[in-house]
Amino acid sequence: MKIGYVRVSTVEQNEARQLEKMKEHGVEKLFIEKVSGKDMGSRAELQKMLEFAREEDTIYIHDFSRLARSTKDLLFITEELKRKNVELVSFKENIDTSTATGKLMLTMIGAINEFERENLLERQREGILIAQNLGKYKGRKPIPFPENWESVYPIWKNREITGVQAKKMLKLKHCTFYKLVRDWEEIQKEKEEAKKQKNQEF
Repeated sequence: MKIGYVRVSTVEQNEARQLEKMKEHGVEKLFIEKVSGKDMGSRAELQKMLEFAREEDTIYIHDFSRLARSTKDLLFITEELKRKNVELVSFKENIDTSTATGKLMLTMIGAINEFERENLLERQREGILIAQNLGKYKGRKPIPFPENWESVYPIWKNREITGVQAKKMLKLKHCTFYKLVRDWEEIQKEKEEAKKQKNQEF
């Protein structure tokens, strides 16, 4: 599905130019937000769009400034889209992640993100090692999947319910829900790969 995200500030008040570009590209689903730069921390429509997007969808934006409020913010969003196998098209920057050039750009953004993440993990590991030496670190317990996970996850994945509804049904917080989504999809991917390998052996 072609999904469009349009944002205008409370000063601009006119999204006509962005909407026209969306129409030219045959965008099927629109998320429109009117929020100023200083209030971009609460972007309800952006969150709805990210929850709505599924594998093989394409998100269209006028430019990166419409989507993100900072480089860090942009890196987080593009990494999330990459994880979900959702393509991104930016008109102004002329970037389409379904093309070789666009994929290269996304890879560069991902490399920066990975560099920052590795630095953070290194600091965390150092902190854990110090805590272990002091006998203060016990580690985190893995989060179990709720009993109704296998019935709720498929209908959320198929857009029959929203992320908000799924979290309510599962009684999970936002971060916990998406962590379990990542864990579940990784488990299913590993199962599928193991199945293919087994079939090849026969």
